[in-house]
Amino acid sequence: MTEFFRQQVLGCTSCELSKTRKHVIFGEGNPNADILIIGEAPGRDEDLMGRPFVGASGQLLDKILDACNFTRQKHVFISNVVKCRPPGNRVPSAEEVARCIPWLYEQIKRIDPKIMILLGATSLLYMAGAGYKITRDHGQWFNCMGRQTMAVYHPAALLRNPNLKRDTWTDFKNIVVKYREVSDPQHLCQYI
Repeated sequence: MTEFFRQQVLGCTSCELSKTRKHVIFGEGNPNADILIIGEAPGRDEDLMGRPFVGASGQLLDKILDACNFTRQKHVFISNVVKCRPPGNRVPSAEEVARCIPWLYEQIKRIDPKIMILLGATSLLYMAGAGYKITRDHGQWFNCMGRQTMAVYHPAALLRNPNLKRDTWTDFKNIVVKYREVSDPQHLCQYI
C-alpha cells in the first residue's frame, strides 16, 4: 500500500467520528499478507495507541495467532470496518460504516488476501450481509469479494464468555488448514 493512500485514510474527516478520535487506525501487518483480519472498530486502547487490537482483545487475538504460528508481521494484516473509535466503544452506526467502508474495500483490493477472517457480528454484517449470523455461521467458509472468508467470534466476546473459546479454536484450526491449501502447504502449527 502506498504512503499516499495511507495518508488519505489518516486524514479522513467524512463522518462525525473524526471529531472525537485521537487516531485513525489504518491497520497493521504485512501489506501483502494472504490473511486479512477484519474487526469492527477501534476501542479505547487502540485510539490511544494508534494501532489495531492492542487492548485485552488484541492480546487474546495475538495468543490465538501465535498458537496458529501466524504473526502480524508475516502472515496477516489487521484492519477494521470503521477506522475511528465510536465514543464509548459503541457499535458503529450504519452511516459511519457507509462513509468508512470504502477505505476497507480499497485495502482489500491493495492487499489482495486469499483468506479473510471476519471478527464478530458487525464485521460479518457489513462484509457478508444481514443474512448471516455469527452464532450460526461462525466457522463456515463462504465467498466474499472473491476470497475464502470465515467469520469467527470477536476476541472481546471470548473475554465475556469463555465458553466460546472452544468453538473459536476449532475455527482457527480450520483457518490453518485453509492457509495450507491456498498459501503455504509447509506452514507449521504444532496443534494441527
